[in-house]
Amino acid sequence: MMAEGRFREDLYYRLNEVTVRVPPLRERLGDTVVLASFFLRRFASEYGRPVRGFASAALTAIKDYPWPGNVRELENRVKRAVVMADAALLSPSDLGLSAHGEEPQSLGIRAARARAEREVLQLALAQAGSNLSKAAKLLGISRPTLYDLMQQHQIGLDA
Repeated sequence: MMAEGRFREDLYYRLNEVTVRVPPLRERLGDTVVLASFFLRRFASEYGRPVRGFASAALTAIKDYPWPGNVRELENRVKRAVVMADAALLSPSDLGLSAHGEEPQSLGIRAARARAEREVLQLALAQAGSNLSKAAKLLGISRPTLYDLMQQHQIGLDA
């Protein structure tokens, strides 16, 4: 606009004292799951939907997707999934994402419990911003129990 003479150059330099560069979502690796969890809670509450989390394959798909549309794309995909989903946990297909390396899930009760436990641990860590004390409080368990569960499910703080 300055080059076209539609914006005063002196005014631009007065207003532009500090420039803040916000990197695209694909460069902020840990933010995708945290933002997706925030959007899920917001839209589930706003639309009165019973969706309560992401399946582990969906969390993996969210982490692996490059997000060319940045945060707005993530927000729109989560919103659409919350509104349209039938299950309590969103899957990669609900989000319109492919689940790379997704293998058929075992129907055994132990395997199902382990998957559910892992998903809840990942979601709590995402919602707590990887703060272990907050995650333990969200889960209603002690920090040592959280450490044990994280080790058992091979979950690091970047999960």
